[in-house]
Amino acid sequence: MQANAPIKISVNKIVDLVMRCGDIDNRFGDLSAMHKGSMAHRRIQKQAGKGYDAEVSLRHEIEIDDTSVILQGRADGIIDLPDGSFVIDEIKSTTMPLEQLFKRHQQHLAQGKLYAHMHLQNLENIPNNISVQLTYFQHETEEIQRQKWNFTPAELQDFFDELIDKFAVWLRFERDWKVLRDESIADTKFPFDTYRKGQRELAVAAYRTIDTGNKLYATAPTGIGKTLSAIFPSIKAMGMGKTDKLFYLTAKTIARAVAEDAVRLMTTRGLRFKTITLRAKEKICPNDECICNPEYCRFARGHFDRINDALMDLMENNDIITPDITIEYALKHRVCPHEMSLDATLYCDMIIGDYNHVFDPVVYLHRFFGGDKKSDDKNYVFLIDEAHNLAERVRDMYSHQLCKKQFANVRKELKGKDVLSKTLRASLRQIEMHFADLRKEHEETRNHVQQEPDTNLAALLEIFSDAATNWMATNRAGGGQIFDEILNLYFETARFLLIVDIYNERFATILEISRSDAAITLFCLDPSDIIAEKLAMAKSSIIFSATLTPLPYYREILGGNSGDMMLSLPSPFDPENLLTIVHAGISTKYVDREHSYTSVVEAINAAILHKTGNYMCFFPSYDYMRRVYDLFTEQYPHVKTLLQSSGMTEDARTYFLAQFDSKNHETIVGFVVLGGIFSEGIDLVGDRLIGSIIVSVGIPKISLRQNLIRSYFDYKNGQGYDFAYTFPGMNKVLQAAGRVIRTETDSGIVLLIDNRYATAQYRAMMPPHWANMHFVRDMDGLEDLIKRF
Repeated sequence: MQANAPIKISVNKIVDLVMRCGDIDNRFGDLSAMHKGSMAHRRIQKQAGKGYDAEVSLRHEIEIDDTSVILQGRADGIIDLPDGSFVIDEIKSTTMPLEQLFKRHQQHLAQGKLYAHMHLQNLENIPNNISVQLTYFQHETEEIQRQKWNFTPAELQDFFDELIDKFAVWLRFERDWKVLRDESIADTKFPFDTYRKGQRELAVAAYRTIDTGNKLYATAPTGIGKTLSAIFPSIKAMGMGKTDKLFYLTAKTIARAVAEDAVRLMTTRGLRFKTITLRAKEKICPNDECICNPEYCRFARGHFDRINDALMDLMENNDIITPDITIEYALKHRVCPHEMSLDATLYCDMIIGDYNHVFDPVVYLHRFFGGDKKSDDKNYVFLIDEAHNLAERVRDMYSHQLCKKQFANVRKELKGKDVLSKTLRASLRQIEMHFADLRKEHEETRNHVQQEPDTNLAALLEIFSDAATNWMATNRAGGGQIFDEILNLYFETARFLLIVDIYNERFATILEISRSDAAITLFCLDPSDIIAEKLAMAKSSIIFSATLTPLPYYREILGGNSGDMMLSLPSPFDPENLLTIVHAGISTKYVDREHSYTSVVEAINAAILHKTGNYMCFFPSYDYMRRVYDLFTEQYPHVKTLLQSSGMTEDARTYFLAQFDSKNHETIVGFVVLGGIFSEGIDLVGDRLIGSIIVSVGIPKISLRQNLIRSYFDYKNGQGYDFAYTFPGMNKVLQAAGRVIRTETDSGIVLLIDNRYATAQYRAMMPPHWANMHFVRDMDGLEDLIKRF
C-alpha cells in the first residue's frame, strides 16, 4: 500500500470511535428495532413532504498528513429552506422510552454536525446558519420528539477539525501499519521449501478466485495443508491490493488455532500481519456470570471511557491476538474483553471466528455487514473451512421454535399489579390462547405442516414485544430473575419475528402437539439462498473441506452456481498406507438391525484381532451402539473398551481421547456415535488411531423434518432423498474415516460395514484415494485382508 493512497472512512466509524463514552448496559436490548428501524425511517421521511430530500449520500475529501481521506456517509434527510440555509435531519428509532435514547444525543448530534459540514462543501452559496435536527421515534407509542440546534459554518468547521484531529491518531496508526504490512507481504515467501502434493494447485486456484472475484468450492483430503493453502495466497492478494480484509470462518475451535498457527508460521519468515480470534461473549467474559450492566460488571462500568486507550495498547503491542491476549489487556484496562475484541476487528487484517459472525441473522458482525453498507464497498474475502458443516449450521440459524410453555411460565411469574404488568400478562395470555386453539384444531393429527407462517401468532408476538419493551424499560433498575426471563423470551420472540420477515417458499411451518405443550417451528428447508446472499457480502469466497463430496451437491446447497469453480484434489499420502474394506455381507438398514448385531460384533473382532492398537467403531445411533457394545463386551471381555455417553462434559471428552495413547500395549476399542463429537475435529496422529470401523451409511434418522427437506428437493431438483439423507450421511462416513490417516507416516484400516456401500451410487461417492478398496462378504475374507496388510 502506498502512503498516499486514498482511504475511505465512514462517518459512522469516526463518530462511533471518537464520541463514545460511559457504560455498557445491555439490561435491555433493542433487537426488535432491527426489523422496525428501516420502516420507521421511511415513514418519517415520507411524512416530511416536499422539500425533504431523503437518504442523501455525502462525500468529502480531505488531507491528513500526506494521505487523501474520503469521508462518506448518508444523511437521513436534508431540508432546504427558502433563505438558502438547510436542516440536517438525523433519525433514530427505538423500542425503549425516548428518554433512554436522548441520553446518547451527543453522539447522534455529532453525526448530524459532521453531515452538515460535509454538505456545506457542496454548496456555492454558504448560509450563515445551519440547523441539525434529531428526530426520535418510539415504535410502540409512535411518539416523535424533535430537537434542533443551530450552528454557524465556523462552528461546524471547528467541530470538524477537532473531531478529525482525534480520529487522525487512529488513521495514522492504520495507515502506517498497512504500509509496514504490505512491505512484509511482498518479501514473504511460502514458509516451506516445497509444496505438498496438491497444495500448490489449491493455493493457485485460491489466488485466481480472489483475483477474479469468484467463489471456489474445494475438497482436499487431510494432509494437503488446506489452511495454509487458503491463507497464504489470500495474504499475497491483500499485499497486491486485491482485498482489504480476510474472514477465516470455521465450525470448530481447533481449526481456529490451526489458522493462527499458519499465520504464526509465516511470521517466522518476516511477515507482519494482524489477526484476531473471536470467542463467544459467554466464553471470554471474566465474570462468573455474563451480565452486561454497570451495576453488576466492573468491566461494563465506564467501559467506553477507557476503551480507546486499551484498544491502542492492544493493537500496538500484538499482531496475533488470541482470546487469552484479549483477556489480558481487558483486565489491564478494566474493559469488556468481548467488546474490545469486536473493536479490534476494525484494525486487524484477518478475523478468525465462527460461521455465525457472518451468517447468523442476529449475532453477525454488524461493524462490517450491518446497516446499509453496500456490497461493492466490501473488498472482503471469506475463507470458509470445514464447509461441510455450513449448510446445516445455517439451517439451524434460520429455524426457530416457540412453545406455549415459554409464555405460560413467564405469565405465572408476573404477579405485579401495575398497569404495565397487567398489559404484559394480557399479551402473554393471548399467545397462550392462540396455542390452545391450535391444539384443539389439530389434536387428532398431533403434527401439522403448512407452507405459510402463522401470521396471527406473529401479530400477537409483536404486541408482546412492545409490552415487554415497556415493562423492561420501567423495571430495568430492579433486574432480578423475572426480568431475565422476560428479556430471554423477548429475544426468543424477536428472532422468531426476524425469520417471519424473510419467510418464503424455502421455509415450512411445523406445529407439534404433545400431551402438555404445543410448539411452532419456522423450519428452513433450503439454506442455499441465505448462504448465497451472505457470500455476496464478500468479493470472493474460498469454501473448502476434506469432505465436500459430492462437490456439485455442496456447491448447490452452499449458495453456488454453475459459474463457480470446483476443485477436487487427491490425497498426498501413499495409498499403500490405508487399507479400505467394505463388508458387503451385512445389512444395517433399520429393518435389519435386530439381525445384524452378532455379525457386526464378529466383524469388529476380525478387524482388531491381528494388530494391537487403538480403534474406533462408529454407529448410527446410541441405541444401536449400546446393543453392539453389550454383546461385544460379553463375547470378548478381555478387550479394553470405551463407550461414548450422551452429553459428555469437556473433561469427559478429554479423558476419553487421552486413552488413545500411542504407547498402549493392549488394544482399545472406542464405541462412538457417527457424526458426533469424536467423528471430526480430532487429531489422533500416528498410532493413536490405527482403525476406523464404520457401521451403516450414516443417513440421518427418518423424521418429519428430514422428510420435509426430501419433499422440497424432490420438487426443486428431483434429488430429495439424496439431499435429505444420502449426501449428509456419506459426509459423516468420510469424516469418521478421515480420522485414521493424518500425516504421511500414519497407516491403518477403514472398515465400512453395510451392503449399500457395494452399490454403484455409493461407490461413485467414494474419494479417489479409496480406489484400491476391497469388497468382502464373509469374515474369512475380511480376516485374510487385514492379516496381509
